[in-house]
Order: sequence, then structure tokens, then C-alpha cells
Amino acid sequence: MRTTPHPNNPLPTVDIIIECNDGIVLIERKNPPAGWALPGGFVEYGETLESAAMREAREETGLDVELVRQFHTYSDPKRDPRHHSISTVFIARAKGEPSAGDDARAARIFRRDNLPDRIAFDHRDIIDDYFAGRY
Repeated sequence: MRTTPHPNNPLPTVDIIIECNDGIVLIERKNPPAGWALPGGFVEYGETLESAAMREAREETGLDVELVRQFHTYSDPKRDPRHHSISTVFIARAKGEPSAGDDARAARIFRRDNLPDRIAFDHRDIIDDYFAGRY
């Protein structure tokens, strides 16, 4: 069996659907690709998916979340134009008003009927799956 010293594997990430004040929290990204997105990011070495989700939510929205459940994992190699990533999405709840932090330019609560037009990555598909009750 041949081993590769540096395997070229997809990057593990998390995204969080934060239910808050009768809507969900989205962040406007500071860095490319531009647009609004679910809070989330890379899982650090030695970190659980759950810990990464709570950390990313706090860093990007200022909210302390309670994880409700794991929603679904999205793995299309084209989901992120920068690289192949696999995202495990969590549903969480929070109270309060989000405030932008880390690599977020803004953080706001949206409802199904007022989602922004420009949503980054495959996050519109994830949000549509959530509102449709899939998974």
C-alpha cells in the first residue's frame, strides 16, 4: 500500500443555522467570496465539530448558541470556489441581537421571506433545505 506524506483531502468545516428572534442569523462576509452566509468556518485540529460550531458562532455573531442537532453534511466539491470542503451543518438557538465579529462585515436576522439576493457558497441550498424541512 502506498502512502502519501501530505494527502490532498477535503477540508472539514462547520456551518450553523442559528434560530434567533423568529428568524435565522446570516453574516455578510468581509472576504471573498462576497455575499451573505451562514456563520461557520474551519474545524481546528483537536476540536470537535460541536465545539467548532459554537466557537464560530460566537466569533462571527457574538452569540452564545445552544446546539439543537446536527442537520446535514454537504460535500459537493464545487460548494466552495476556493477549495474542496465538507461542511457539517448544525441547527442552534440563541437569544439576543447578533453583532459582526471576526471575518463578518455585518450580522443580521433574516426570515424566509426577506433573505438577501447574494448568498455565498451553497448556503442558499442549505437554507432552502432547512425551511423545507428536509433532513
